[in-house]
Amino acid sequence: MKLILGLGNPGSKYDGTRHNVGFGFLDLLRSDLGLDEFKTKAKLKASVSEGNINDEKLILAKPETFMNLSGEALVALKSFYKLDYADILVVYDDYDLPLSEIRYRDNGSAGTHNGMRSCIELLGSGDFPRLRIGINPGFPVSDLSNYVLGRFTDVELPKVRDALDQALHDVKKMLAISGENE
Repeated sequence: MKLILGLGNPGSKYDGTRHNVGFGFLDLLRSDLGLDEFKTKAKLKASVSEGNINDEKLILAKPETFMNLSGEALVALKSFYKLDYADILVVYDDYDLPLSEIRYRDNGSAGTHNGMRSCIELLGSGDFPRLRIGINPGFPVSDLSNYVLGRFTDVELPKVRDALDQALHDVKKMLAISGENE
């Protein structure tokens, strides 16, 4: 069993924002794999889509908490599904990486990301895989909060779409999924 948790903020107000890259990635993956629509599961504090890939259960989850409380959903999901750290992949935006750069790590710190800080603090460990998608525009941003809650510009959007496509390819490879959708 595998869990892929995409970080973001719930609600249509945040759709398409830089901070919701994790949610956008899950929407792309769910669609590509033909999994069911996301359904809210209140006791898990997340919207969940489940399916079977190569005879293994795959859970895609979007926290229904705000970003800074993402760990609440991760802890609930890990406990409910009885997952090991190695069976979890967290996908999120990262201001510490250049726009559209993707970086995979088996473990690590939260860096400057409050959603990851919540996940690590509440799990009590950073020993789980993560896929970071860069959102740094390459110039100083005076108000980071407004920047991450803003939408991608017309110039940024194609770069981010390419990064999401690459992340989709990489995650499918990790899950050993091949075929016509690759």
